[in-house]
Amino acid sequence: MGRTIVIANQKGGVGKTTTSINLSASLAKLEKKVLVIDMDPQGNTTSGLGVDKENAENNVYELLLGECEIKDSIIKDVYSNLSVIPSNINLAAAEIELIGIDEKEFILKKALDQVKEEYDFVIIDCPPSLNLLTINSMCAGDTVLVPIQCEYYALEGLTQLMHTIQLVTDRLNPDLEIEGVVFTMYDARTNLSLQVVENVKSNLKQNIYKSIIPRNVRLAEAPSYGMPITEYDAKSTGAESYLLLAEEVIHRGEE
Repeated sequence: MGRTIVIANQKGGVGKTTTSINLSASLAKLEKKVLVIDMDPQGNTTSGLGVDKENAENNVYELLLGECEIKDSIIKDVYSNLSVIPSNINLAAAEIELIGIDEKEFILKKALDQVKEEYDFVIIDCPPSLNLLTINSMCAGDTVLVPIQCEYYALEGLTQLMHTIQLVTDRLNPDLEIEGVVFTMYDARTNLSLQVVENVKSNLKQNIYKSIIPRNVRLAEAPSYGMPITEYDAKSTGAESYLLLAEEVIHRGEE
């Protein structure tokens, strides 16, 4: 039975998209069948995996509005074992267009239920806000993975995110769990990174992944080439860190 992981944090710039792209690619490298759903209107996960977001025939926008079937929106095998449902700026209008539609929070879930069995992992990249797109993602998800940047304001907004997850669990998706927290943009040279990690560990009663994602030049360069780090520079510390995270994610399901 596959697992649907929602990658969410309403704070921008915490490494959500980087994690969506590279965790997916790493899981695929470890022979898992992976579907990535880009729920962010910026479409950065789409382009970061080398998909032309402007010319994709069907995307998440058409899917949510019922203009295509989920099978028609999947771009298969962008990389070995890795398929994508793309997104672009049109998605920003979906929220308004869905006003008044019954059970609009469950559109993605109903669509995903048709193909979920075909994948070991479905990774959903959320926009940096707690809107209908994020709620649709959480209703479709089994777990939420929260990337946290190792910086001073890391804990700000986290309480709000946890509150939202709790609300979704109480009212819409009782099976939703917190997958865990992953630290991103870690700089071993600063005391601050270390303090943030310790601070979060002492304040959060959540699963915290041992794999910490470092600040890494190669990791930052990869998206501009439309490649995950596993393809762009498989020997970089960024690639190694995401492979370790992928291993942890796989084994978390086996506990």
